[in-house]
Amino acid sequence: MMLVFKNAKMYEDGKMITRNVSFDGVALSTFEGDVSRFDESSIVIDNIAIFPGFCDVHVHLREPGFSYKETIKSGTLAAARGGYTAVCSMPNLNPVPDSKEHLEAQLEIIRRDACISVHPYGSITVGEQGEMLSDMEGMADNIIAFSDDGRGVQSEEMMISAMQKARSLGKMIVAHCEDNSLLRGGYIHDGEYARAHGHRGICSESEWGQIARDLELAKKTGVAYHVCHISTKESVDVIRRAKASGVDVTAETGPHYILLDDSCLEEDGRFKMNPPLRSKDDREAILGGIFDGTIDMIATDHAPHSAEEKGRGLEKSAMGVVGIETAFPLLYTHLVRTGKLTLERLVELMSVNPRRRFNINDDVGFTVFDLNAEYSIDPSEFLSKGKSTPFEGESVLGRCLLTVYNGKIVYCDIKGFEEEKKNGEKN
Repeated sequence: MMLVFKNAKMYEDGKMITRNVSFDGVALSTFEGDVSRFDESSIVIDNIAIFPGFCDVHVHLREPGFSYKETIKSGTLAAARGGYTAVCSMPNLNPVPDSKEHLEAQLEIIRRDACISVHPYGSITVGEQGEMLSDMEGMADNIIAFSDDGRGVQSEEMMISAMQKARSLGKMIVAHCEDNSLLRGGYIHDGEYARAHGHRGICSESEWGQIARDLELAKKTGVAYHVCHISTKESVDVIRRAKASGVDVTAETGPHYILLDDSCLEEDGRFKMNPPLRSKDDREAILGGIFDGTIDMIATDHAPHSAEEKGRGLEKSAMGVVGIETAFPLLYTHLVRTGKLTLERLVELMSVNPRRRFNINDDVGFTVFDLNAEYSIDPSEFLSKGKSTPFEGESVLGRCLLTVYNGKIVYCDIKGFEEEKKNGEKN
């Protein structure tokens, strides 16, 4: 059986080009003329889009240590459903990958269970405690970069040492920037919603202040530096200025910071993440940073938790929401279909730029989307164990039909095709 994509929009060299494309279960081929050359068993689909597999440099796969929240198997299956063929897994695990031995515990599961490419981070400090550098040299050959994600490195001296060591190893520092001295027990943005509803707020400076500090240190040390999940207008400004001055810095933001602000909050744990949803002005600045290139890529910060952990209300629920299965349709619906962003630019933000910056050159694979498919986001359909999303029930356009990595179908939503292929493999 053959899949035939008639008049497909295919991403090639920075442009969407219309092609007729066939897929035999392993590889894509373009062809000229009509589809009559294919036998009647072929499945013909009109007007879909084919993209290089997306790459998410910020996901929490939770294994080892917290497999009740997510596993490498469930997390990578969810990623494939979202169109991703590569992810970078954060180190807030048990054991924390702070040594070659601890890292191996995660690598063993990745080799066994991952259906796409998984690139683990090594922690910057032992146990992500900020007190002693991890065994950076021992892990360097098997990690994508160093990060203490979930915690900011509080000590300037510790961060300088980490940057110097990372540079000597040819690795990047990827920073969750958060000044603990400014948190004051906050758990949502220190804005209008917090004041109106009696919640403790997290000030913007807790993020941008540490970014500003690190950018000065990156300039001094010459390390390649990447900022996680920026959410404030000041963060965009300091990164923009640092880039102009020649600092080797890139930045990411998440779909929720692009599409939501604190006016969207509800008394529900599915609206709680760190950093929090900020103000409308912050959201507009984030969009501006995407438009002018200050923000280089979009990462989901996919952070699954159990239903119980997310069911304690806005104040007491765990920080973090899922997003790897909904990122593309949300961004396509709200940015591309509204004319704010081109489809090509969205592919750059979700695939090209993260691969280039993080030097992820393994089999890129591809993903196929029906851009006209309209549906409501239903967490019960997620392949992720985590179901908590602020976008539950939202109507979107763009459904993933197929994701292929390393010549294998890792996700398929084309009735009749995957079943045929599975039957063929059995025979």
